[in-house]
Amino acid sequence: MTDDNRKTTSDIKIPVTVTGDDIASEPPAPQRAGEYPYTRGVYPNMYRGRLWTMRQYAGFGTATETNQRFKYLLNKGQTGLSVAFDLATQIGYDSDHKMAAGEVGRTGVAIDSLKDMETLFDGIPLDRVSTSMTINSTAVILLAMYIAVGKKQGVAPEKLMGTIQNDVLKEFIARGTYILPPGPSMKIITDIFEYAGQHLPRYNTISISGYHIREAGATAVQEVAFTLSNAIAYVKAALAAGLDIDKFAPRLSFFFAAHNDLFEEVAKFRAARTIWAEIIKEKFGAQSEKSMLLRFHTQTGGSTLTAQQPENNIVRTSMQALAAVLGGTQSLHTNSYDEALGLPTEHSAEIALRTQQLLAHESGVTYTVDPLAGSYYVEYLTAELQRKTQALMDEIDRRGGSVSCIESGYFRNEIASSAYEYQKRIEANETVVIGVNKFVSENVEIPSILKVDPQLEQRQVQALIELRRTRDQGAVDKRLENIADAADKNENVVAPVLEAVEQYATVGEISDVFRKVWGEYVDQG
Repeated sequence: MTDDNRKTTSDIKIPVTVTGDDIASEPPAPQRAGEYPYTRGVYPNMYRGRLWTMRQYAGFGTATETNQRFKYLLNKGQTGLSVAFDLATQIGYDSDHKMAAGEVGRTGVAIDSLKDMETLFDGIPLDRVSTSMTINSTAVILLAMYIAVGKKQGVAPEKLMGTIQNDVLKEFIARGTYILPPGPSMKIITDIFEYAGQHLPRYNTISISGYHIREAGATAVQEVAFTLSNAIAYVKAALAAGLDIDKFAPRLSFFFAAHNDLFEEVAKFRAARTIWAEIIKEKFGAQSEKSMLLRFHTQTGGSTLTAQQPENNIVRTSMQALAAVLGGTQSLHTNSYDEALGLPTEHSAEIALRTQQLLAHESGVTYTVDPLAGSYYVEYLTAELQRKTQALMDEIDRRGGSVSCIESGYFRNEIASSAYEYQKRIEANETVVIGVNKFVSENVEIPSILKVDPQLEQRQVQALIELRRTRDQGAVDKRLENIADAADKNENVVAPVLEAVEQYATVGEISDVFRKVWGEYVDQG
């Protein structure tokens, strides 16, 4: 590439020198954060008042092992928890199901019942620690378990803090851990909105996720456009269910990736805030300022990590975390350098956490709000990202919105095309990846990686068998019937699910009730 045709990952032309003439046609950014449309940040004093939540994503093996990792990270200065669940839990199978074989505790912690959740949060005060749970298709079950654990600790639901991902649309687009068809999936999500509005005033009911869309190969523009289009679909579904925009919108949150192009990533976050504020105010008529705030969690880019020269990932993660902070994130996870090889060790997880702490306390980037505002380049990129994102969202709307674009395969085709083009650039050495296509080392020592105990699955299955033997099966059966009845009558299912998990009904049993009532989604692509 020459300087004359250099572009960002979203195909935005980068002038050799950006001047005021390049942004003269765009309206100026607001002078202060905390002012509509919140380009410069959602709060007037941002990190001068409170740092972002340092929320390292963790979960592996059994609840006991993950509880130990949580306590280790909290002891090292982490300020919030983020739970990774194993694949079986994510798609509604118990650990003894044939579909769970070989997956128990591998990509996250295995949770079969409330008993596991009690162990997971043993000794962790839920009225003082904020918890994010990366769970979607079974979100209502895991949220119910979290409420039940809080009750057992003496913590009322209204005191619980955190976020449940609960974003099933992006599962159809980018990840694949769906269970039910889109219609029933959206119904459960709006049930959670309604229930949480009445009982969980401090808990974010959804984390609308662009992260997995970006990780699948989307550009920065596609990440924001697809995510905000999904958000529009959720808002429309909630309004159709009779909910008040200013009651549920303040508890919507977002989840974005931070990749390597520092300035494009900063501009992406600024543009996303602006677009969302305008959508909520102009399209949906929200009156509350809290409804207009795009509050988001950021995770550094897992797909950018390399198995080659893995220590380089510490630098990549640092750049990406810096972009998130300069872009005004409310919460941050920094990936561990060994994650291209396996689950992070305690040592690598601590380095990842220390990366955030160094940014917060030694870099000086938190001293003033939106420190890159006014940069010709950043303002130019912000305006371009906003323009291109809005154009793509208009195209999605023309095609019938997010659900229609999922059903037609439009989203997946667009992401696949972007991923293919990016890979071609790497293979043509047009995009440099250190250690992969430039500055390659022949002999690289592979660090020690975390290995899950091969006996773990057997222990988890035995514990599940013992749970079923000792619980009140009659009470469980009755509560499962109540869930089926509520689902069949199109009633809110959250309260019946909560009653069932309190009787130690399992994730798989409750998911099977939903499967029986609503059927499973089968990908036609």
